[in-house]
Amino acid sequence: MAQSQLKKATITVLEGSRKGEVLTVLFNPTEYTFERSNTYKAVPVPGIGAPLMQFVNGESDHLSMELFLDDYTDPQGPTSLLQKESDPLGTRLEALTSLLVIDASLHAPPPVRFSWGTLRFCAVIERLGRKVTMFHPDGNPARVTLSVSFKEYRTLREQLDNPRRESADKTKRRVVIGNERLWWIAAHEYDDPDEWVRIALANELDDPREIAPGDWLELPPIENPDGTGQARR
Repeated sequence: MAQSQLKKATITVLEGSRKGEVLTVLFNPTEYTFERSNTYKAVPVPGIGAPLMQFVNGESDHLSMELFLDDYTDPQGPTSLLQKESDPLGTRLEALTSLLVIDASLHAPPPVRFSWGTLRFCAVIERLGRKVTMFHPDGNPARVTLSVSFKEYRTLREQLDNPRRESADKTKRRVVIGNERLWWIAAHEYDDPDEWVRIALANELDDPREIAPGDWLELPPIENPDGTGQARR
């Protein structure tokens, strides 16, 4: 692999006893993969041939890639003629793999920020595999490819200040599951339990407790104060 194809990427420790530590790697930018998934619950309803699929919650983003450590092609490597580095590959590799170890001050592995170009991704390292393909004469690794999987990390404060929720932008229908109540449905759909009144009025419910599993409800959009009918987000 030509040296011109390799760009520097960094992993910065965000919390814990190693907070602020920056680890530098060589990153092969030919590809990286983002993944996001959702969780659905199959709800059996009498009289229909297949269960209804009810959205439960979203999952965290996943970022996966291959990182590259190489003493020979790294312009800052210990064997480079351009610039010496005090830490050999083995030491840098140990610093990376130790990010999966529980930090005593956090009681969990530390969160990190992966940075490369315009990409910034705060995460915990979920999985790290390593493949050694070259060795120094003394047997120490000289070239390693790391398969890394990052899982998005958001603090509780970040999730409260910027929840990933959207109120309905148009009238939609959903089925009642289990012991759900209108206030819970309103909190889930509109991020406001007091909006249960809106649902009750739209469905002509004299008693909001008169809903049962399998009932269908209409969920109207929330209008702006100026009456434009646009959904509040």
